Amino acid sequence: MSQHATSLPPTAPAPAVPPTPPAPAAPAALTAPTAPTATELLDFVRRTAADRELIASLPLDPEGRTWVRLDGPGGSEAWLIGWPPGTGTGWHDHAESQGAFATARGTLTENALAVRLPASGWKTLELADGIDRSRRLGEGTGRAFGRHHVHEVFNDSPDTHAVSVHAYYPPLPLIRRFSRTGAVLRLEQVERPEDWQ
Repeated sequence: MSQHATSLPPTAPAPAVPPTPPAPAAPAALTAPTAPTATELLDFVRRTAADRELIASLPLDPEGRTWVRLDGPGGSEAWLIGWPPGTGTGWHDHAESQGAFATARGTLTENALAVRLPASGWKTLELADGIDRSRRLGEGTGRAFGRHHVHEVFNDSPDTHAVSVHAYYPPLPLIRRFSRTGAVLRLEQVERPEDWQ
């Protein structure tokens, strides 16, 4: 048997070869947001405290603190808080969260302990001398703090509301509330997010 090869005329197009389908794209790498640093939290609360329109939008109550949840950076928890004259938080910590706050209107006073308390296993502690710190934070002033920071914040003005912005990362898993008599600090209550949200 003989085989015959035929050639295509020179003007005929070459036979179409189906293109090779592209390889499936690799799944995009899912990256979790980077945890904000204390400095980034402080930058956020300062910028937010300077937003006059946002600050003016907070409803103020003459009898008690008011708050509105905000979107914080990198998955942080943030709050805009109004403080009537004479109101405060009492002594508390923020568990494993670091944080920052800035005063947007008025002046707040922070009393803090310059010591890290044990995370658990105690009900009453006697505090050493020399660990108390106090600062006044006027409009535009802020501060950052690390995990297990124990403080109280209050508006000691007799007639002026204060407003502040706060941010915490990771979002607050709990707040421990304390009473203090002289050098004795006593754990009174543990609050969880469902208690304040």
